[in-house]
Amino acid sequence: MNTNSIDGIHQKFHCIPGYATSNVATPNAFVRLCPSLFFYSKVFLGPLRWLCKKARNGECDDACWVQGSVWFANLLEELGSPLIIEGLDTLEKAPKPFVIVANHMSTLETFLLPAIVRPFSPLTFVVKKSLTTMPFFGPLMRSRDPVVVQRTNPREDLVTVLTEGEKRLKQGISIIVFPQSTRSSTFIPQHFNTIGEKLAKRAQVPLIPLALKTDAWKTGKYIKEIGPFIAGLPIRFRFGQALSISGNGKSEHESICDFIAKSLAEWQTQPLSYDASC
Repeated sequence: MNTNSIDGIHQKFHCIPGYATSNVATPNAFVRLCPSLFFYSKVFLGPLRWLCKKARNGECDDACWVQGSVWFANLLEELGSPLIIEGLDTLEKAPKPFVIVANHMSTLETFLLPAIVRPFSPLTFVVKKSLTTMPFFGPLMRSRDPVVVQRTNPREDLVTVLTEGEKRLKQGISIIVFPQSTRSSTFIPQHFNTIGEKLAKRAQVPLIPLALKTDAWKTGKYIKEIGPFIAGLPIRFRFGQALSISGNGKSEHESICDFIAKSLAEWQTQPLSYDASC
């Protein structure tokens, strides 16, 4: 699928240098009363059902992926959750492909990032194997040709990410990595590994840090992908400057962790401090 056909679907997030919801919706009484029920019914009967059907029929190409992602973004805005995305000029200017490393709060970012990143570069994710074998959702994940790790042997996972990730990058496909061991609403630098730096250095591509706040979709107690949804909470993404990894990557890793930590701290005190340019 070429870039022009992707751009033709929707220009929602192809907005330099960033995007912010212009008119924040006021959730109706039903949404305020049962936000999670409304959210899941809309998502499962809307974009997720449509995408999974496309995947089962072998029809889920990049254009479908982006269309479903934009559909999901529109649903969030309908629920009164403003979307604020900064640093899209980094994605525009950086040499392609690139590696993106981000903190990992919820399932929400995996739904939104295709619409945000794909207009600038083809992409896929590093994912755990269980996501590719889940009923309903598994065919969709497999259709994106992700880099699949087992999450049982860190050394084997590192080899997989370096070899399979480099293969995707050489094909012009950017990689999104969540270096934390699990989803968390708090950012702990000690739990943020250096696998992204290692991959970027091996493939000799830029590394782009991404700070995100997606805790409107909470992690579930029994099923992580199904937790409470808090309507009205702002959803934020901030891309930092592209980095070139040199040496052992220690200084770049510290810079990335500092960028994410400072962004999250700023958003905690100033949740709606960004003005949209378009």
